[in-house]
Amino acid sequence: MTRSHFVGFGCALFAAMLATALPVAAGEAWDSIRDEVYGNRHMRDGSAVIKLDAPYRPEDLMQVRLHANITLGKGQIIKTIAFVVDNNPSPVAARFTLGQKRRHANFATNIRLNEASDVHVVVETESGELYVVEQHVKFAGGQSSCSAPPAGDPKEIIANMGKMKLKLLSTPATGTNQTQRVAYELNHPNHTGMVLDQLTLLYVPLMMVSKIEAWQGSDLVFEMDGSITMSQNPSVEFDFLTNGAETLTFTAKDTDGKTWTKTLPIGAGS
Repeated sequence: MTRSHFVGFGCALFAAMLATALPVAAGEAWDSIRDEVYGNRHMRDGSAVIKLDAPYRPEDLMQVRLHANITLGKGQIIKTIAFVVDNNPSPVAARFTLGQKRRHANFATNIRLNEASDVHVVVETESGELYVVEQHVKFAGGQSSCSAPPAGDPKEIIANMGKMKLKLLSTPATGTNQTQRVAYELNHPNHTGMVLDQLTLLYVPLMMVSKIEAWQGSDLVFEMDGSITMSQNPSVEFDFLTNGAETLTFTAKDTDGKTWTKTLPIGAGS
């Protein structure tokens, strides 16, 4: 079982473990994650092919933007991109499986930062190579983000759950096989299972976004596996190659069994 699935045991068990756990050095945390997720596979220094952009000391620990700009060598194809926050309870924040046979991709997502942590981006190629880069992100202080309640009125959060927005970030494409960049957002609290309800003194049950798919007609753009480390209202900024379609179709699923599907004009929202 990978650490990204650890929260499934329940928040009460996890809270008890947090109370008794000893601090883990950053290097030890990454070594453990790497072994559990990738086994003994060799990882190459990815500094020449992955540009990771993360804030040194983020002001909002609930919405920390991680951005990876990836360009592989000729003949190499991106299979997956993983964003990893070493010291979070669920370290693998999001793992994207890409379509379109691309060697270049530009992806960003927002995460919760629970404490100061090294952040890694791991890119896997179709031929099996692994590239990795890392950056340290400081903790600005205050409440750990995984145990902080979602922002906003709970009734409004539930009422708006599943709504989607899509915003065009680049110049509109005029043909096929051109690069387009957009920002997608899903309304969802992404409950961590670690938030204590101050009225009931019970933990708010885990309810996280487990999967998001993006399709351009019959072409898969990406499939994302999520975790509680993703922020409230999970967002993905991404680029893709146009195929002539004027819309993107998104399907999102959460751990409560809910599914939402929406077809959005590129650059529009709803």
